[in-house]
Parts: sequence; C-alpha cells; structure tokens
Amino acid sequence: MSYVVSNGAVAGSLSDVLVELGGISIDRIYRSPAPGSATLNDVQREIEMGRLCELVDGTLVEKAMGCQESLIALALGSMLRAFVNARNLGLVSGPDGFVRILGSLVRGPDVAFFSWVRLPNRRMPDASIPECVPDLAVEILSLENTLAEMSRKRREYFHAGVRLVWMVDPRERSVAAYTSITDYVVLDDSGKLSGGDVLPGLDIDLAELFSELDRQPNP
Repeated sequence: MSYVVSNGAVAGSLSDVLVELGGISIDRIYRSPAPGSATLNDVQREIEMGRLCELVDGTLVEKAMGCQESLIALALGSMLRAFVNARNLGLVSGPDGFVRILGSLVRGPDVAFFSWVRLPNRRMPDASIPECVPDLAVEILSLENTLAEMSRKRREYFHAGVRLVWMVDPRERSVAAYTSITDYVVLDDSGKLSGGDVLPGLDIDLAELFSELDRQPNP
C-alpha cells in the first residue's frame, strides 16, 4: 500500500514514512487518515478524545509516554512552575500542552515554558492547539523514542525559535541540555540544571528531581 509523503504529491511506502519520522515503531503511526494526509482538525479530534498524538508531515504520530516519564514530567513541571510563578515570568505547560510550530507541525513537549513576550497579547490563546513557540521545550525520553526521532525534534524546536531544549533520560538519570542544535552539555544526577539565559537564576537539583522515582511511603 502506498501513502502520500510530506510534499503531499509524491507517493511513498510506509517504510519511507517511518524513516522520515526517525525510525519509530509502526505501532505509533495512525493509519486513519492515511499517513501524509492528516490535518490540524484530525489531531485536534484525537486529542479531544484523549488520544495524545503529534502531527508530523501530515501524519498522526502517537506521543510516547510511560509512568516514569509522567512522574518526572510532573515533578519537573512543578519545579519550573514554582520558579516562574514566583517571578511572574510567563506560563508553564505540561505533557498535553500541544502547540503548532513551523506551519502545520504539531508537537507536544512534556514540559514547556512560554515567556509573556512569546504569547499573543501576553496570554495563552484560546485555541486547543495554539500557534506559539516556547522559550524552553522539555522532552522526557521514553523507551519508544529513537535517537533519530529526538534529533529531528531538536532541529525543529530550534528552527522554530525555541531557545533551550532539555532531553531528560529517566532511566540513565541524566539530562542533555541544548542551547542550539549542536551545543549541549550532559548532566548526571549529581548536577544542577541551569535555566541559562532563558531563566536566569534557575538551578534544578537533579538528585531531587530523579528522587521522585525512588519515593516510598514513610515507615
């Protein structure tokens, strides 16, 4: 069976689509509408039904997420929100905060920070999938994510105007902090994650962040 690829005119195989999407599992690809033909309305409908997916090259792609990823996203989002709100710097969104960037591309960073100047009229638009680019995008790595997929996401984020990207690996308990497509530093759980020029003064204790995975009830 053939599918329409990203230019909307040339037929290609499903394997071609998977390669373009970063070698992800075929199980994450929605077959209806056919890959290459999905629109913003399609992804909005799926999200409203509780199925979290992104729109990439006209293809609906299931957002990879698991319990560990969710715990870290919530913990990191809470830390980030506390810092941002105390200084009224902008807004922080979570894993279901999908945004439209680079035209029809819809991405859903696990955590994102939007400074007020990035938001139309200094507020989050009413649209379910607003067209606005965060200053900081955070991706929590899942077992289903591939190296090529995450590399593509980073390129897209920076091309769209994101200033800082954090790639959090809950299994390795490390964070790769990117200030550009090629410039990054990898921190283990003994380090502190800096907000840099995007959030000056922010230093997240990674030991505290990853300790959420070990938390148990009091004896």
